[in-house]
Order: sequence, then structure tokens, then C-alpha cells
Amino acid sequence: MEAVIATGGKQYWVKEGDIIRIEKIDQEKGKTVEFDRVLMINKEGEYIVGQPLVEKAKVSGKILNQGKAKKIIVFKYKRKTRYRKKTGHRQLYTEVLIEEIKL
Repeated sequence: MEAVIATGGKQYWVKEGDIIRIEKIDQEKGKTVEFDRVLMINKEGEYIVGQPLVEKAKVSGKILNQGKAKKIIVFKYKRKTRYRKKTGHRQLYTEVLIEEIKL
């Protein structure tokens, strides 16, 4: 079974056993998290599409890790005016193991 879930302003296509990186959730490592914003489910080739959400559908997962992604460099530059600005950013993430898709 596969599902499309929405969390952190993004959508993820998941199936049982997948490990995904989502926007940071304020919970501890090892805790169980449930995603109730399920947009679509694929059950043996039969697609169930929500309007906008699939009713009574939940995806549960286990938090594996909390961390920071690789640093990206933001460099702003304007020629002839000697303007340069260099900053960096590291996005926080939560790594989740998808355990079960319930319908």
C-alpha cells in the first residue's frame, strides 16, 4: 500500500518501510508520529483520492533522527557597487520510518 501525505507544507509519496526526511517536528527520537493529512492511497492498483483528504486514513511512523541538512551558501552580489553578502543556511529535518498505512 502507498500513500501521499502532506506535512510541513510539502507532499510525500510513501510506502511502508520508507525512510523520509520531513520538516522538523518537535518530538523526541524513538516516538511514534501519525500523519492524518492523507491526500491519496494506492491499494493494490486501486487509487483512492481524497476531496481534499481521504477520510479515516492515517499513516504512522517512528522518528529515527533529528538533524541539520548540508549547508547551502547564499551569495548576493552587485557589480560595480562593491556589494557582496555571503550567508549560509542549514535546514532542520526529522527522519521518519513509515511503519503502517491505515485505511
